[in-house]
Amino acid sequence: MIKRTRAEISKCIIHKVANKYNSGNNAFSESLVRFDEESYELLLPFLLKPFAAIPLSYRFNHHTDVSLNGVNKFTEEIFKDESNQVFIEHSKNIVNHLFEQSNSANIKTGDVLVVYFEGIEYMDILTEAVGIFKIESKDSFFQTYLDDESYDVVVQQGISTRKLDKGCLILNSSDTEGTVVLSVDNNNYDAQYWIKNFLNVKYANDRNLHTQNYLELCKEFSEEVVKPEVGKHGQSTFLANIVDYFKEHESIDYHDFKDQVFDDEKHKEMFDDYKGHFEKLNDVLIRNNFEVSDTVLKKEKSKFKSEIKLDTNIQIKIDIDAPDAASEYLENGYDEAKKMKFYKVYYNAEK
Repeated sequence: MIKRTRAEISKCIIHKVANKYNSGNNAFSESLVRFDEESYELLLPFLLKPFAAIPLSYRFNHHTDVSLNGVNKFTEEIFKDESNQVFIEHSKNIVNHLFEQSNSANIKTGDVLVVYFEGIEYMDILTEAVGIFKIESKDSFFQTYLDDESYDVVVQQGISTRKLDKGCLILNSSDTEGTVVLSVDNNNYDAQYWIKNFLNVKYANDRNLHTQNYLELCKEFSEEVVKPEVGKHGQSTFLANIVDYFKEHESIDYHDFKDQVFDDEKHKEMFDDYKGHFEKLNDVLIRNNFEVSDTVLKKEKSKFKSEIKLDTNIQIKIDIDAPDAASEYLENGYDEAKKMKFYKVYYNAEK
């Protein structure tokens, strides 16, 4: 996550990337963009806003030596030498590197913006960043114009400011794992193209990743094991208990977690077995001890489905932050006269 209150664009250049699978050619600019005030004020938040809510960060990766990672190498040179000539040269190298990853007809062509930012705040430190943004889709809009004393209309294509297709920030900041990289991909038609092939990055081994992996494990366990055994009502209660445990603990201990969440040894053993299955299936390691990331918890708990959808077009939504509500105020049973199942809900007043 970054803060952009003091961020500024000091350099920006726009190129066009083709698709080598379709025998296309890149098109390069030779000079930096000269902004007017209106376009600058619109572009800056458009490029940076998506990174304000990203809790997970990446680090550069390479099978032999991380210094040989293409994007890492080019951006490192940009940080070392802030001249416009070096920036323009390596922005072209970045586009050529992106072009080399278009090994499928599905890879879209588009505009590539390479931007040098100053005043990016990350982990309470101000730093610089190189941003690489690929605009893959354009929207149609009407443009009116005056023709022979009458107004007419024409359809034009332009970049929408509503959503960034693909983008990354390479910060001039590092830790023991390497340079900090943030990335977004809203056109995820090829999961390998942007993250693995172009950037070649891996998640940072920190509390954010550990928290997300553990919550994902619990969500999948609730769907595949808990729900078939105790139904949607029991699943919602289980997920609410998970969220409650994470909210009350600054760090997670695997054995204490099982003791608090599960009532019997049978379910503890089932969770152990599923943990091993989840790790193997997703190629991840679930830590037994780690510090909780409140940022990730807030984001991930919104993915927990706490609605009970009935075939009578009625839905019951249970507050995931209230673990005792479902068990105290919701009952289910079977009506012999109607030959139907039912839920009974207790409440004091409607809100």
